[in-house]
Amino acid sequence: MAKLSNEDLLSAFEEMTLLELSEFVKLFEDKFDVEAAAPAAAVVAAPGAGAPEEEVEEQSEFDVVLESAGDKKIQVIKEVRGLTSLGLKEAKDLVDNAPKPLMEGVSKDNADKAKEALEGAGATVTLK
Repeated sequence: MAKLSNEDLLSAFEEMTLLELSEFVKLFEDKFDVEAAAPAAAVVAAPGAGAPEEEVEEQSEFDVVLESAGDKKIQVIKEVRGLTSLGLKEAKDLVDNAPKPLMEGVSKDNADKAKEALEGAGATVTLK
């Protein structure tokens, strides 16, 4: 059998579908008792130094925490009342005693909307 050049091999691979190429890689691994690994996987594994990777679960519930009311305290109190079912006194107490959690266990969309509304009124807000 004639030896194929690297260019010949590359042109042959270019003509293959992904499924055919995947099957070829499996056959290659079996034949030569090797494992094809992406270079990025080796780099990612290095910082862990052999520790098992933990699966990171995307956060689905957020807490909206009012850090400070800023200069427009009355506007912030109005926004707090609009976002919650608090009365005027309760909303004022919450704003006066910041940092305090305003909403707990809400969806990302609701947390973002609340943060945007409060920041628009002049408050400082964090999502946890």
